[in-house]
Amino acid sequence: MKRFRGASIVLGLLLLGACSKDADMARPEEALFVPVVPAGWPAPPQRADNPLTLASVQLGKALFFDQRLSLGRGISCGSCHLPGQAFSDTVALSAGVQGRLGLRNAPTLANVAYHPLLNRDGGAPTLEQQVLNPLFDEAEMNAGPQQVVDLLRDDPTVSALSLRAYGRPFDLYVLTRSIANYERTLIGGTSRYDRHLLGDTNALNAAEKRGLQVFSGAGNCTSCHGGFDLSDHGFHNVGASAPQAEDNGRERITLDPADHGKFKTPTLRNVALTAPYMHNGSLATLEEVIQHFNSGGADHPNKDPLVIPLNLTSGEQQDLAAFLRSLNDESPLDRVP
Repeated sequence: MKRFRGASIVLGLLLLGACSKDADMARPEEALFVPVVPAGWPAPPQRADNPLTLASVQLGKALFFDQRLSLGRGISCGSCHLPGQAFSDTVALSAGVQGRLGLRNAPTLANVAYHPLLNRDGGAPTLEQQVLNPLFDEAEMNAGPQQVVDLLRDDPTVSALSLRAYGRPFDLYVLTRSIANYERTLIGGTSRYDRHLLGDTNALNAAEKRGLQVFSGAGNCTSCHGGFDLSDHGFHNVGASAPQAEDNGRERITLDPADHGKFKTPTLRNVALTAPYMHNGSLATLEEVIQHFNSGGADHPNKDPLVIPLNLTSGEQQDLAAFLRSLNDESPLDRVP
């Protein structure tokens, strides 16, 4: 499919950049950036060849919101990953260059530092590699990475931060690694639910506490939405699309028909901000999502056996929706100065 024409050469491009003898470490005098990690959470994984420095995350942030990534055609990473929406979008399918619609709903970038695989089908094993996907994608930025480098390399801010962060002029290596590092700083965990977990008995109201009981019990939600990120980071078919749907999900990567229609479990953090829902944005509200799972979803030969009718009452569904709305972070995800 043309949409994914860049996937097969992403690894090769990055390996070429990694071969440079001076590419393994940032300049030692550059200050490290220490992300704010919530109490009880593990430290986010770090890459030895791309340490989290103040210069690298500042450069990555500048590039993330720079429309020159689409060669000046109006699209940046921030066009589809809006800070006010927990770095997700407000539409089912985001519009890229020339108004072309993408194939999937833009997910939140909260806590992607912890994700072992990126994209809804897990097709990108690292954030550095994922950065290239929207550049190549004809429905997103449709830009050759080297064209982007050529356009940005003489920008004085970009040039100065590149030298500070990586000790080299701005190039493809710096482009991918700096944006990846900025995305690694987008850590949540400051919701009222988190205050509840830390012992604040007034953090949740009565309906939200009842909803938490549904979430952990009759709703069977924690089977896939457990842990600090409220996601198992696995891949499941939840009956959200018909067997003949164009988007075959995880099967695109594994070529295993048993993976048809499977998509990565999204985090539920900030879920009230990330509507519409599902890989295709087909469910507009939290109430529709709850109704979907309460019904057991649509029939599909690969549907996860955990997705069965729940028989929740109307009151239980309302309480569950109230709890899910307590998962919004009270502090900004972006803490990069």
